Amino acid sequence: MEERKNKGLNADLVEKDLEKCCRSEELCGQCQGKSCNIGFAKECIKAYKREPKKEIPADMGQIPTTDFKVFDEVELERAIAHILKECKDCREDHTENCIINIIRNCYEVSLLGDAHPYEGTALQYLMYLRENYPQKAGDIAGFYSQG
Repeated sequence: MEERKNKGLNADLVEKDLEKCCRSEELCGQCQGKSCNIGFAKECIKAYKREPKKEIPADMGQIPTTDFKVFDEVELERAIAHILKECKDCREDHTENCIINIIRNCYEVSLLGDAHPYEGTALQYLMYLRENYPQKAGDIAGFYSQG
């Protein structure tokens, strides 16, 4: 039987992951909204749910790279694995403004401190992480391989 790829992004799964990563107003005080990596990603997924398009108006330059909050690493690793599973392995058709790419960048800025190159394939990305962040790569790969 032929394996079928998802036609669209599982926005509900992404939204749940973002909620698990969010520190909440209880821990952060007042919500910073788009000034927070997770808050920015939440706004992006809300926009996607209103109008589902692969490319969104937000771009990587809008990701708040100076947001230095400490997030739960395990939840971020799990969320990266989930977003990698949503990737359609577009390779040369990869675009920086793809909703999946923007959300993944928000997670990695929160986990690794910066956004990293993505070649449009989850396998290459995991190999890049293994070379540069072996422990985190192992954790992400573990979540990625789970059913």
